[in-house]
Amino acid sequence: MIPAPRRLESAGESGPFSGDVRTSVDPSLPPEAYRLTVAADGAEIVGGDEAGVFWGRQTLRQLRGPDAFRRAPIAREPAAVPYVTIEDEPRFAWRGFMLDVARHFLPKDDVLRYIDLLAVHKLNVLHLHLTDDQGWRVEIERYPRLTEVGAWRRRTRRGWGDPAVWDERPHGGFYTRDDLREIVAYAAERHIAVVPEIDFPGHAQAAIAAYPELGNTDVVDTAALEVKTDWGINPNVLAPTDAVLRFYEGVLEEVLEVFPGEFVHIGGDECVKDQWRASPTAQARIRELKLKDEDELQSWMIRHFGRWLAARGRRLIGWDEILEGGLAEGAAVACWRWYRGGIAAAEAGHDVVMCPQQEVYLDHVQDDGDQEPVPFGWVHTLEDVYRFEPVPPRLAGTPHADRVIGTQANLWSEATEDRRRVDYQVFPRLVAFAEVAWSRLPGPDERDFAGFERRMNAAHYARLDALGVGYRPPSGPYPWQRRPGIPGRMHDKPRRTWHMA
Repeated sequence: MIPAPRRLESAGESGPFSGDVRTSVDPSLPPEAYRLTVAADGAEIVGGDEAGVFWGRQTLRQLRGPDAFRRAPIAREPAAVPYVTIEDEPRFAWRGFMLDVARHFLPKDDVLRYIDLLAVHKLNVLHLHLTDDQGWRVEIERYPRLTEVGAWRRRTRRGWGDPAVWDERPHGGFYTRDDLREIVAYAAERHIAVVPEIDFPGHAQAAIAAYPELGNTDVVDTAALEVKTDWGINPNVLAPTDAVLRFYEGVLEEVLEVFPGEFVHIGGDECVKDQWRASPTAQARIRELKLKDEDELQSWMIRHFGRWLAARGRRLIGWDEILEGGLAEGAAVACWRWYRGGIAAAEAGHDVVMCPQQEVYLDHVQDDGDQEPVPFGWVHTLEDVYRFEPVPPRLAGTPHADRVIGTQANLWSEATEDRRRVDYQVFPRLVAFAEVAWSRLPGPDERDFAGFERRMNAAHYARLDALGVGYRPPSGPYPWQRRPGIPGRMHDKPRRTWHMA
């Protein structure tokens, strides 16, 4: 099973299945846990809650064979179903996937499709990266220029490296508030929480292009800025003023109306502080607040929104840079730079979601062969992802390990321009990640990757085929999955990092 069940008891028999499914909730079971019993006369699913019942249904779907994943039945004899009892529960409460819709916009229907794919794999968090330098994707009624201007760029860099290759077509799009309400409701029906990300105070050029007063106007001509067409870390960041805080409070007020979940992600990563160092306004704010430096200035801004969200019954989560200069009580950290930030956050009493780029960034290349499309980052093979361990050795066996509330795989979309490219980068590696996030596996070096491969080849690739997923084949990319002539940028650091934590 994928994710593999914790306990499997079999009568050693299989046969036809009546299709009758009886469900109930037993609060004595842990949250999201389930017990599934399958026999000739039907199936019984007992969940610790409604989410557990839902995950039990996903396992039953797997038992019924690949055709159970098609949108309509096809004319053939039903597959024999094993008569078994399965008891299962997740290792982590946060089993997430981040979809970057800011760099390349995905239409609403594609997002809904990915919610279905997460549900199949018992993943329960969709993190939507909604704003960045290259695009603003969420409708804010009180600030219409965020989508009128910020949702569109005039051209797009294709890949990285030299020579630069450009797609001269304008690119853009955004989700209306009702689109996002639909996405949230669709996910909730599948027991998936949608976490919105509004990046702040860096990665904000699309917002500044729409409202130039948000930028450091005493340093640069912000009125001349456009929505960014290239990739990379950007020096144009928000000004640390009260007016900017009020603006983003207005943004977040509307975000909270649409997204009812506990967490709101505010980014906080890669905020280049050169403009603040040169800005009289920023330097005056540092003196006024008696701060030590620009890192503490960013911390002051992050803490402001941590308190602002807490006052409204929500929790802030941000990338691990938000630790720099101190972090508000109750805030959580998404650790993307090795494991160090996550370890520091857990030891300081903050909840952590582990998503290190050296392990589970799915925009990174899957093989070191020359046929991979737009080679970027470190090589993360299917086996590498299967051997990823979210709890680093330094925390394992300590009370701080409980602060690792989950893990997440991230897909940044600089080189994934459409659904087909997203599928290729995500699958089958998200399947391996899902098993890591759900199951209590042995240590990385002791994991049975050969067994995982056998299960993939025996059944799960056929399930993905039935779902219409354009995954990377084990033998390498098909010709139409390649991207000849588009430059990439590979990293030369080690790709295995769990043992370095």
